[in-house]
Amino acid sequence: MAQPEHQRVSSRTLLQRFRAVRDQSLALTQSLSDADATAQSMEDASPAKWHLAHTSWFFEEFMLAPVYGDEVRYHPRFSFLFNSYYDAVGDRHARPMRGLLTRPSLEEVLAYRAHVDARMLELIKTRPDACDLLLLGLSHEQQHQELLLTDILHLFAQNPLQPALKPDVNLQTANLESAPLQWDRFEGGVVQIGHDGGEFAFDCETPRHEAIVRPFEMASRVVTNREWLAFVKDGGYETPKYWLSDGIARAQAEGWRAPLYWHEDGGHRHTMTLSGPRRVNLEAPVTHISFYEADAYATWAGARLPTEQEWEHAAKSASLDGTFAGSGYFQPQVQSASDQRYYFGDVWEWTASPFTPYPGFKVADGAVGEYNGKFMSGQMVLRGGSCATPDAHIRATYRNFFHPDKRWQFSGLRLARDI
Repeated sequence: MAQPEHQRVSSRTLLQRFRAVRDQSLALTQSLSDADATAQSMEDASPAKWHLAHTSWFFEEFMLAPVYGDEVRYHPRFSFLFNSYYDAVGDRHARPMRGLLTRPSLEEVLAYRAHVDARMLELIKTRPDACDLLLLGLSHEQQHQELLLTDILHLFAQNPLQPALKPDVNLQTANLESAPLQWDRFEGGVVQIGHDGGEFAFDCETPRHEAIVRPFEMASRVVTNREWLAFVKDGGYETPKYWLSDGIARAQAEGWRAPLYWHEDGGHRHTMTLSGPRRVNLEAPVTHISFYEADAYATWAGARLPTEQEWEHAAKSASLDGTFAGSGYFQPQVQSASDQRYYFGDVWEWTASPFTPYPGFKVADGAVGEYNGKFMSGQMVLRGGSCATPDAHIRATYRNFFHPDKRWQFSGLRLARDI
């Protein structure tokens, strides 16, 4: 963050943003029962109830307590329960055990949120000088809104009843055809990468710096399910020459034969969605694949994954048109317009770049310095946002990151080639 947020955004605007983001989290979970919100389907996922409480704890810990003292805290043990990874704050409940938190109930978690909201509204109105971390807190909650959706999808996919979070509004776009894949040429050179500090950005997007990019070509859209199915039918999952060593070992150990949630029924491929089980739309972007699978497909296709510098250079002039969470689809949509370059929305795009600090990166002082810096090891960068990403949460410089074997996010790929 280049300068204190309260100096750039009015209190009225901050209040509107705060209410909008907090209300959206509740809207996403309004159909969940206490049992739905408590269960944890795997160690990488968290219960919906935990997401709702943790995002409230963030405001309580980093904004309210420093101003009002510990008396402002809703419950003395909630910091232990809902701290995620901030070592500087103190001990915390083990992540794999979050699904065992039958108490507090969903009702009490909602009461906790209401308590934090009331005090935060008071803080924004009366102490704008204490709101330097507000936009970080709101962006943090938007990240958890996306995680909440992907975690619910993974949870519901484990249930033989295959329940739905919401009705399907995707049917009106089911008959579109994907645009022909085109290759766009970029001459490369010395390019500017990273956020310029004019508005909010996460620390890992900075500092802005120069990078050398060699001439390359980039696909005009992401890879579709139909194209991925050709890889499957050609034995792509069983052919080691396409795979990184760690990738083929993981694929064999876990029995990967298709994207996560795919299964065959009656000769057709089906998948699990937030609207329940659906037949795979072959024209839509492939999703729920790991970096290892994306890299193997690119090799099979005679191409490669773009670096994050290439991706940002290619996407910087593209419009933010794409399918985000605000559409209500919560499924990748067919990228059908031949005159559009689909760099944003629908699926996160794996890049060939490890998540490492930019030149000159410095970890911020205090506990918030743990936000991104401590994770710059062993993870790969994704770009562009997905159908579960909040609409106002993405930009060309945004760096998402996950370990290379992770598949439960809405992750896909775009191809690149050397010139």
